[in-house]
Formats: sequence, structure tokens, C-alpha cells
Amino acid sequence: MQPTRHGVRCTSADEAAKMSDMPETAARLVGDVLRAGGCPRDDAFDRFLPEQLSAVSSEYWTPLVVATRAAAWLDQLRIETVVDIGSGAGKFCVAAALASQCRFTGLEQSPSLVASAGMLATLFGVDDRVSFIEGAFGEVPTPVAECYYLFNPFGDYDFGPGGAVDAKVACSAKRYAMDVVTAEDFLQDAPIGTCVLTYNGFGGEVPATYTAIRVDRYLSRVLRLWRKSPRSGRRTSYRRDSGPATRAQTAAARRAAR
Repeated sequence: MQPTRHGVRCTSADEAAKMSDMPETAARLVGDVLRAGGCPRDDAFDRFLPEQLSAVSSEYWTPLVVATRAAAWLDQLRIETVVDIGSGAGKFCVAAALASQCRFTGLEQSPSLVASAGMLATLFGVDDRVSFIEGAFGEVPTPVAECYYLFNPFGDYDFGPGGAVDAKVACSAKRYAMDVVTAEDFLQDAPIGTCVLTYNGFGGEVPATYTAIRVDRYLSRVLRLWRKSPRSGRRTSYRRDSGPATRAQTAAARRAAR
């Protein structure tokens, strides 16, 4: 294992996933590295995803170095429950569960991704602390948690010519903007003390009542951990970090939602 400049130890794929041709054994080896505070290469973990999901991991799923950094922050603050809004293939929930003591719930509108995520949690032996709910954010109740994770949760997946996207989850620019508004309102209404992890943002603005208490700028994108307090301050936008939503689109969606 070798240290990186942001303090996360990384292990090559040959040291873990390639040690065995048996999926359960290889998954255990990768899981052991994460439990010990290490960080395997992403391809060592991604090999346990279906091929079409593994192929797009670098675009859609949280890198392990981000999941392990977030897990360390969560344990430091003794946060016990986390909801991943738009959990996709379940990579963040499973990896962060292996690297922390937290319980994770993923909220994902794609039935096929929910099914794959559930199998991933079972394979890595964390299905006692990781679960997934099928449903669209804002249309099904969002589980109550101490912390919420947002990594570009809204919009379409594109798995390429060989991949399939669930027909019922097709997104439009209007739907994207509405989802962003829903997320902003959800954060605004959350109880004092609620924490939010953002990686590359979510297309909207974090309310002024949240203060960034942890920031890592040495990752490929900025990871921030926010906590809601009674104080108010300047409302800061990280809209430029992610997504195609514009201020005009979001303002129009907010007007339409009234």
C-alpha cells in the first residue's frame, strides 16, 4: 500500500481482486482492504458489477478514493445513517459501508440498478447495513437519515449501444430542473444538524444554513461535507460543478412547482 497526497492508502488490483478467480473470495479480499482503511483500485471493485455498469463506472459511480474519504469523515463525526440520493449501481453505499460503521440506504429510480446494487451488497457481505429503495426522489418518501449524499443524482444514464436504460426513468431538461428544485427544498426543510455530502455538486445550491465542515480539493472533483446550523449566511452556488441545469431552467421549474 502507498500513501497518496490526500491521506488515503491505495492498493493495486493485483493485490486483491486478481488473487482469486472465485467472486466471493475476491470480493472478500477487496472488502478486507477497505475495512482495514485501504483503498483498492477502482477496477478491482468494478469487476463485481455487471459488464455494462463496470464500463461506465468512471463516469457515473463514485470513485473508491472518494467513498473512503467520505467514510472516514462520517466515522469521525459519529454519523450512523446515510442516504445516497440517486444511488445508481450501489458502489458508494457498499464501499463506504465497508470502510465505515455507518448504515446506508440508496434511493434509485432504475429497477435494474436497484437489483444490481442489492446483489453487490450481498456479495460484499454488507446487506445487513446497506439497502436500496426503488423510486424517484420527490415521488417516494426519502428515508430519514443523519446525512445525505449527492453526486450528480439527476439526469439520464447512457450505457452505450450495448446497454439498456429502464424506459420509465427517461429524463428531460424540465424534469432535471424540477429535481434540482426538489433537492434544494428538501435540504432547506431538513432539521438542524443534518449533514450533506456533495461530490461534484447536484446542479443546485446548498442553502445558506449549511456550513462546509470538511472539504477535500485534491480529488478529481471537490468533495464537501456540510452541516445545517441555525445560522444563516450567504447562499453559495456550486451549480457550475455539475449538470446542464441553468438558473433560468431552475427558476422556471420553481415557478411551475408553486
